[in-house]
Amino acid sequence: MFLFAAEGGGHHEPLIVEFINHYLGEPVHHFQMNYTRPIWDRILIPMGTTPEAVFGDYTPETAIPWYTIMFFIACILTMIVIWILKGKLSAEDPSSGQLTLEAGVLALRNLVVSVIGEHGFKYFPVVGTFAVLVLISNLMGLFPLFMSPTAHVSVTFALGIASFIYYNYVGISENGILAHLGHLTGPRLPLLLMLIITPLIFLIELFSNMIRPMTLGIRLFANMFADEQIAAIISGLFPPFTQVLVPVVLLPLALFVALVQTLVFTLLSMIYISEVSHAPHDHAHADEHHAKEHGDTAQVEFA
Repeated sequence: MFLFAAEGGGHHEPLIVEFINHYLGEPVHHFQMNYTRPIWDRILIPMGTTPEAVFGDYTPETAIPWYTIMFFIACILTMIVIWILKGKLSAEDPSSGQLTLEAGVLALRNLVVSVIGEHGFKYFPVVGTFAVLVLISNLMGLFPLFMSPTAHVSVTFALGIASFIYYNYVGISENGILAHLGHLTGPRLPLLLMLIITPLIFLIELFSNMIRPMTLGIRLFANMFADEQIAAIISGLFPPFTQVLVPVVLLPLALFVALVQTLVFTLLSMIYISEVSHAPHDHAHADEHHAKEHGDTAQVEFA
């Protein structure tokens, strides 16, 4: 976060990124020039731009972007951290790492249950993975030789798309595609109002759902990028003094931002799941109510 601020306030890529591109950049660059760049040429040139203008120069030194490497490291660190905290699980004599992990799991579990419901615990593994991965990614910028991958929009958009795909998968698998789309039509209205207002509600809700990956990604990216930029500018004011003293003062604030953004991303993902997921008794209730309505109608017609 603070170690890569040059005197002019710019960022310098971590050494690990340069090291990986030194050995793997050439073959990746060769693959890009022969396969992916022609595809982007066909897409972007008719739009009046070029791949270089969008992605930067194609060179072996930048063939593998820093945020890709950092996110890959974040995935590895996520597994390592959970393995270390888990240790050797024991009910009689739990270790401090196990107690820490249990406290985090219980807190997240209670949040899942309060937002989605008791039936939502089956989604806990995916929600928990989101929480740990985003938290590790946010915190990486606080350590030497690392940068936060969530400070780049490509990573946050990918996370937003993953959340979008998952909650739509939950909705379709639980309700069927027609009922899932029916969630977007709003409340039942009289026939005349339904013909006029329901299509409008459906279009608004469909648009609102389609931009959710963008809003999730931009929210997380904007906060983490701003945190990185402010830290880089401040630490570059009067080096080396500001590079040593200022980070100590700003570290609690950076930690707070990382925790809050993890909570916001995870909480919004849970809210989206809660909109399309229902407890089993809710489905049974709806079927019973539907059957009762049909029964009452049949009795009236018979009378």
